[in-house]
Amino acid sequence: MSALRPSPIAPTVDFEHDGVQHGFLRLPYSRDDSAWGSVMIPICVVRNGKGSTALLTGGNHGDEYEGPLALYQLARTLDPSQVSGTVIIVPAMNYPAFRAGTRTSPIDKGNMNRSFPGRPDGTVTEKIADYFQRELLPRADLVFDFHSGGKTLDFVPFCAAHTLPDKAQEKKAFAAVEAFSAPFSMRMTEIDAVGMYDTAAEEMGKVFVTTELGGGGTSRAETVRIARRGILNVLRHAGIVSGAVEKTRTKWLDMPSRDCFAFAEDDGMIETMVDLGETVKDGQAIARIYPVGRTGQAPQEIKARMSGLLAARHFPGLVKAGDCVSVLGVAVG
Repeated sequence: MSALRPSPIAPTVDFEHDGVQHGFLRLPYSRDDSAWGSVMIPICVVRNGKGSTALLTGGNHGDEYEGPLALYQLARTLDPSQVSGTVIIVPAMNYPAFRAGTRTSPIDKGNMNRSFPGRPDGTVTEKIADYFQRELLPRADLVFDFHSGGKTLDFVPFCAAHTLPDKAQEKKAFAAVEAFSAPFSMRMTEIDAVGMYDTAAEEMGKVFVTTELGGGGTSRAETVRIARRGILNVLRHAGIVSGAVEKTRTKWLDMPSRDCFAFAEDDGMIETMVDLGETVKDGQAIARIYPVGRTGQAPQEIKARMSGLLAARHFPGLVKAGDCVSVLGVAVG
């Protein structure tokens, strides 16, 4: 098997240099309007001597804004004197998607969070994933990736990590989740973890933490505050940034099985029957989907397949077959 070719991405920052650097991950991208053009992905490195390294990312999906808002501010305000080690900040990981305000890249329709480990000779999205896989993730001890619901989902604000085979690694991840101090903390289950940034980091043994903070393709004052306070808490918890963790009360939730998820089986107009944060019982109707092609037709009811708290719901008023309608979490403790 031949070795992978080097990444085409060239960083304009030096990861071993102390101080604050603002630069780019420059990815050559030849196109009709720029023959020798590049995609310029903003990056900030704050370093103060040897120590642990945190890799902080937002904009993995381009229509999610709490993470970028928190990270652009952190890059502007974090002083090296507060840091022991290194903080690498990439506020808009899938920069083409972020600039377009879309979940996936407008260049190649690539979903960054389904593109790992990537390819140095692949699409633009695959090349970015490959650079993270081979260059940035190996540098990191702690990986924090911000998410929210984007244009199609809305979540109660939670910080999350996954159940892992390595229980020592899992314990560190959930300790970081607790330090983040979101209103909710989640033991998260994925529908399909293949190709995810999460999976790539966890398989390297990294402490990986993520969030779901609101959604609807916008941000809210509350969720941005949660993001900004929470990321500083995690960095303080890890000993990378000085200061005490500002802990607030969090409610732990678990996603014990895929019965947490409900999906639409028909196209139509959705009526949400339960609000976010409310509890439902097994068999209770969560939503109705109304056929809109003609009058006189009964709606399809979407029922909970377990009891729990409504942690996420479909956001737009119209729904298509296969769309995620709701996600439930079960209170722990």
